[in-house]
Amino acid sequence: MLSITRDTGLGYVLGLISPARDETLYLGPNSLIWPYQRHEAPNGRRALPQDCIVVTDRSTPNRSKHPSGRNSQLSERDGEFVERIEKGITDNVVGWYGLDDPENPLNWSNFKKISVSIQIFLLNSFIYLGSSIYSPGIADVMRDFGVSKTTATLGTSLSLLGYAIGPMFWSPMSEVPRLGRNPIYILTLVCFLLLKLPIVLANNIATILIFRFLTAFIGSPAQATGGATISDMFLPRKRSYGLGLWELSTWIGPTLGPLVGGFAAQARGWRWTIWELIWINSAMFLCIFCFLPETSASNILYRRARRLRRETGNESIRAELELETLNLSKKELAYKTLIRPFVLCFQEPICLLLNTYTALVTGLLFTWLESLPIVFGGVYGFNLGQTGLSFLGLMIGSFVAFLIFVIWFFLFDAKKFDDLGYRKPEKRFVPLMAGCVFIPICLFVFGRTSRPDVPWIVPVIGSGLFSLGGFSLFISILNYLPDAYPDYAASVLAGNNFIRCTFGAGCVLFAAPMYNNLGIQWASTLLGILGFIFVPVPFLFYFYGHKIRRASRHALKDH
Repeated sequence: MLSITRDTGLGYVLGLISPARDETLYLGPNSLIWPYQRHEAPNGRRALPQDCIVVTDRSTPNRSKHPSGRNSQLSERDGEFVERIEKGITDNVVGWYGLDDPENPLNWSNFKKISVSIQIFLLNSFIYLGSSIYSPGIADVMRDFGVSKTTATLGTSLSLLGYAIGPMFWSPMSEVPRLGRNPIYILTLVCFLLLKLPIVLANNIATILIFRFLTAFIGSPAQATGGATISDMFLPRKRSYGLGLWELSTWIGPTLGPLVGGFAAQARGWRWTIWELIWINSAMFLCIFCFLPETSASNILYRRARRLRRETGNESIRAELELETLNLSKKELAYKTLIRPFVLCFQEPICLLLNTYTALVTGLLFTWLESLPIVFGGVYGFNLGQTGLSFLGLMIGSFVAFLIFVIWFFLFDAKKFDDLGYRKPEKRFVPLMAGCVFIPICLFVFGRTSRPDVPWIVPVIGSGLFSLGGFSLFISILNYLPDAYPDYAASVLAGNNFIRCTFGAGCVLFAAPMYNNLGIQWASTLLGILGFIFVPVPFLFYFYGHKIRRASRHALKDH
């Protein structure tokens, strides 16, 4: 448990406020070990008492001597690194101390990796819950503020727009060595919770719309940075499981929102849906503050170099990624950091094509989702709570899709990676090639069975087919992008999120008018035809994607 909590926000704060802060031993880049507490040394042996700081007098601590003979707080491998510098054997660039370095997230225990993955899954689910939990209360908002349905629906559309824009700024900031991922997660979640209060207390529609956008913008890092956090801990072969879990959260959040919000809006009004969101994410904040460690390799190595500089007085010791930004001004650093996602998104051919394709399919999803309240509320006479239950088809379908993917990957696909856990990125499109046909099939089935003479369970089951196709889409692309851009995972995932959520935000506004004008059957049929047009696209990426990737400046090139 200590290995999980010591490099978290809680561990950092305890280190700052503890009266014994000067008596602690820092083994990791910022890892807090309380006095006399045993730990695993880097070489795997159990640390002996003399390896720790022994405090006999508060003013003159008696530290044990390092194996090199110096009085220091440095770990064994830190000391070996400093000795090599002093002897001129190596330069002043700090990296990992071999392939078995325990501070490297790739070398963490399975328990620690699974713990982090589950926290990212929950964080992304609960944040994304806000995109749809508002929808069941739209009728109440229309009545309370005397606005049209289009105006009230802007609350959903602006929220999606905030989820689109936010990661373009927060995700690249998490790649800055001095910041890392944890401060971004923690600080933005605090602001997310505080900015929800004006919505609950709002007395006009403008306040709701403005703060719906702001809360989504502030709370959006998990939308893209979550995938980068998973990539920090797993090589491509194992990464598929973690990203599959993270991808599952992008389905759980939006589909759980109408279910949770429907009964709340029916019983207590639309404001109660926002209170639910605040309570759930307050619990999530406590969880990640206490148990989510830093995973960014660049940040871990930066803090290792900073500790070595402090302990040795050698100011020339630097982490490798730190050297890239050492001579940049703050303005140049900000420009390079914040512009990078837009450059990757719009100037890299493979990113632009993939993001466009993802956006079109996402547009189908968000347009079709707006029809569920129309069908189950209008055709089958469901109340708000029962209409929320109709989204269970999507949720169950996403769990089924996740299980199918895990079983298929474990039995077949995992064996195709090389000894180092890598392979050609375009192989990631196999699940999409198999699953893309389920999207148009779902739309045709749903459109043709949403009639009073057909039991309601039939369109609910049909809706689950969309999850099979949608999950295969996102799991393929969200695995492909970190494979193709291993150094810029957060930025490329942010660009993908930006394009698809922006497109989805626009589709939400015309979805209801389209279904009302064309009717449920013809509107769904039109979306199904568009879905069939997109079916050949993943096959093109599979066979010709490597050529497009070769023309992309920052993408990984095949050797």
